[in-house]
Amino acid sequence: MRRPAGSRWLSAMTELRTERLVLRAWRDSDLAPWAAINADPEVREHLGPLLSRAESDASVARFRRDIARRGYGWWAVEVRSTGGFIGFAGLDRVDDGLPFTGVEIGWRLARPAWGHGYATEAARAVLDHGFGTLGLAEVLAVTTAANLRSQAVMRRIGMTRDPADDFEDPAAPPGPLRAGVLFRVARG
Repeated sequence: MRRPAGSRWLSAMTELRTERLVLRAWRDSDLAPWAAINADPEVREHLGPLLSRAESDASVARFRRDIARRGYGWWAVEVRSTGGFIGFAGLDRVDDGLPFTGVEIGWRLARPAWGHGYATEAARAVLDHGFGTLGLAEVLAVTTAANLRSQAVMRRIGMTRDPADDFEDPAAPPGPLRAGVLFRVARG
């Protein structure tokens, strides 16, 4: 896999800090709360089936490998004032099989963390890192057409949607998870 143009190979995990959050390396203590997030039907509503503990743990192993290899990926997110783990945010390559390529931004937070502006705050830090440190020219965001909460975050961080870019996700089962929307934002 190629690194984004202008990116530096990072030997150590980059930690991102905002006023209220820390985006950091995954810890073993994150595994149980991450599994609870992935077993929550409301959190998974626009993502697909609930994940078992083994599937959830395997996702963290992938996240760790990606960050170690590329210097970016899905970082664990914690609230600075409490040190409490609340989910993930970060950047990843667009999944194979979609009708576009690039680097996408994303987030997944525990339900108690919803409605506090954490997703927007984390996403802004991730965009700054993607454009400033990694030198990305564009960042994409993908969600289902029905996921209005995530689409609102995408708009708050300056992303726009062209309905001509809407797509059918071939990896999703038939039904509402298949209808996808694509948001974009360019550097500068």
